[in-house]
Amino acid sequence: MRIFIESIDRGIWNAIVNRPYIPMHVVDGVSAVKSFDELTDIENKRVQYDCIAKNIITSTLNMDEFFRVSQCTSAKEMWEVLEVTHEGTNDVKRAMKHALVNTQFRPDK
Repeated sequence: MRIFIESIDRGIWNAIVNRPYIPMHVVDGVSAVKSFDELTDIENKRVQYDCIAKNIITSTLNMDEFFRVSQCTSAKEMWEVLEVTHEGTNDVKRAMKHALVNTQFRPDK
């Protein structure tokens, strides 16, 4: 999936890995999100990466998986839900590796 997404545009994969780009500006010392009309072409393209990533991810899912991620607000959040669903948490992955190593290198009795 990573190779496919990066082949379209590496910025899309970046949105999945690092969260979507949110353009900000400072008004009277306070940061605020820029409105759509205030975006430059480059900022608009960077914002669009997350939308494209969400489209790619959801278009590859069956209905059960789609419902798991349908409430997610970013591609990164979708990716994390799917990652935990299919691979487990880091603790589960670590336990699985430990069990695999122990069974592979344990001499038969």
